[in-house]
Amino acid sequence: MTRQRGTTLIEVLMSLLILAIGLLGMLGLQTVSLRNTQTAYFRTQATVMTADIIERMRANAQGVRAGSYDDAVGALTAACLTVAGCAPHVMAGHDIAEWQAALQADLPSGTGVVCIDSTSDDGTPVADACDGIGMNHVVKVWWDDNRDGTANQRAIISLRF
Repeated sequence: MTRQRGTTLIEVLMSLLILAIGLLGMLGLQTVSLRNTQTAYFRTQATVMTADIIERMRANAQGVRAGSYDDAVGALTAACLTVAGCAPHVMAGHDIAEWQAALQADLPSGTGVVCIDSTSDDGTPVADACDGIGMNHVVKVWWDDNRDGTANQRAIISLRF
């Protein structure tokens, strides 16, 4: 009669293999979870930034009625930060400049535009596709969610003042 040898070692190796496969699966699950959490964070930041510029526009209704926010190029103006304040059209430019700086700081490759647009669900960071037609102001925000160098996510809100 011959004795079997090494069966316990094979069982231990198989157990380690099964454990390693399970740990790799858990690692993959953790990676996907972190990626989804990051995506949710960026989307939340985009929503907060969109609400920020909308509230700035509500506070400067005269600038909105004058069309000062429509596809405006922002410029920081120190007078807008004083008690005396600045003209509504200057405040609109100041608001846009602060907003765009916050987008760049809080979102990877973050950029945005406020414009009058009849078709709000279009455009890219390079060509915002604002046609200036209609009564709706549209806030468009883009960012690079997967950090590959191309802004691949966007948040768009259309509103009428």
